[in-house]
Amino acid sequence: MSALFDLVIRHAEIATATDRYIADIGINNGRIDAIGKGLGSGREEIDAKGRLVTPGGVDSHCHLDQPMSDGSKMADDFLSGTRSAACGGTTTVIPFACQFKGQSLQNAVDDYHQRAGQLAAIDYAFHLIVSDPTPQVLKEELPRLVAKGYTSFKVYMTYDDMKLNDRQILNLLALARQEGAMTMIHAENADCIAWLTDQLLEAGLSAPRYHAHARPMLLEREATHRAIALAELVDVPILVVHVSGKEAVEQIRAAQGLGLKIYGETCPQYLMLTAEDLGLDGFEGAKCICSPPPRDKANQEIIWRALDNGTFQVFSSDHAPFAFEGPQGKKVRGETAAFNEVPNGIPGLETRMPLLMSHGVLAERIDVHSFVALTSTNAAKLYGLFPRKGTIAVGSDADLVIWDLETQRTIKNSLLHHNVDYTPYEGIDVQAWPAITLSRGMVVWRDGEYLGQAGHGQFLACDRPVPAKIRGRGHRPPLWRP
Repeated sequence: MSALFDLVIRHAEIATATDRYIADIGINNGRIDAIGKGLGSGREEIDAKGRLVTPGGVDSHCHLDQPMSDGSKMADDFLSGTRSAACGGTTTVIPFACQFKGQSLQNAVDDYHQRAGQLAAIDYAFHLIVSDPTPQVLKEELPRLVAKGYTSFKVYMTYDDMKLNDRQILNLLALARQEGAMTMIHAENADCIAWLTDQLLEAGLSAPRYHAHARPMLLEREATHRAIALAELVDVPILVVHVSGKEAVEQIRAAQGLGLKIYGETCPQYLMLTAEDLGLDGFEGAKCICSPPPRDKANQEIIWRALDNGTFQVFSSDHAPFAFEGPQGKKVRGETAAFNEVPNGIPGLETRMPLLMSHGVLAERIDVHSFVALTSTNAAKLYGLFPRKGTIAVGSDADLVIWDLETQRTIKNSLLHHNVDYTPYEGIDVQAWPAITLSRGMVVWRDGEYLGQAGHGQFLACDRPVPAKIRGRGHRPPLWRP
């Protein structure tokens, strides 16, 4: 009798964002063809008895081979970055096609496709970064790109080469409403940061530790409040990215309480690191420079609570892979560079899911359904990839993680698969790590061995992620024409 399936996963303890049950999973042509007890035979079979199986992760905020304007270069391209992701249970990544001022947005997208080439080992989509919203971008390029499947874009309220003013942000939010796109906002007050930076440097306070002093929570709170107000004015959902602590959490929570469609995202660095890590000896603290910076232990607890109570919908790595050694990474301006001259960002693609499973689910801070929602399902929904991605269901891609929850490990950079020469999570213990990762039915990681192939990953054109049923409730300006 011929096999009914390409692959059958037997006795899986399946956990989705809503359900948990034991069943077999039958896979054909890279998609889930059947779920049930006692499925027919497969050409290959995996016995997952006694093991938790979740959807593959969707890391919807990561940076891979993104061009930079300061002379630095990211250590991970689409080959090493997606390899690292697969080894940590992530099967879809959404990095950024970044527009520089004066550049066509279409040219930025074309350049990013060239960078991705045939390197990716897992599936990927693109967000856009809009730094120069010219009339041509707003009237022609962006609507055309949204229609082609680039349905989300990021705007910055900080960084001199990226920041937009409130009028520009309003124009983009209005376009997002018109086209049904999702807007991600990096919320920090640029002018206040610049003023504080000048004060610190004039006082001779330039070490990495002072990065946190230049970006206090007050400035994240103000910008988050302003971003929410702008979104309410236009009546459109937004996602506030990489939220670090109490003051921004309170702004998001209050807006959600008013019925506004304000979504929140946080990252592992705000659960595992503190501002003290920026104060390591010598230049070592530069390894942990990211924006917003990590806060303190009390704020870690607030972020955990916000993950549990639904304030946050997304848990992303914000993987920004700058090497520590060498002339193109954290030391692009030398080992004595001031904190404001150090490239912002830390690596974390591979460690994102094991950290949250270990210190969240197994530590009983969140349940497994929240874990799946935060690491996979909600991002797939917000960015127009659900139900192809983000769940375990008939017809969905066979992106799956079979977990080992019993083996104690200590995170060491020597065991990771990115091209970065450090991890900020060195020495942290985890109890969970993927035993097997499948990308569209192909085993790309198994029992400590990477089995993926460059070119297996496919580019994903995203659907419009903002259907009418989840639009915001803000008051509309006079003479508004939807």
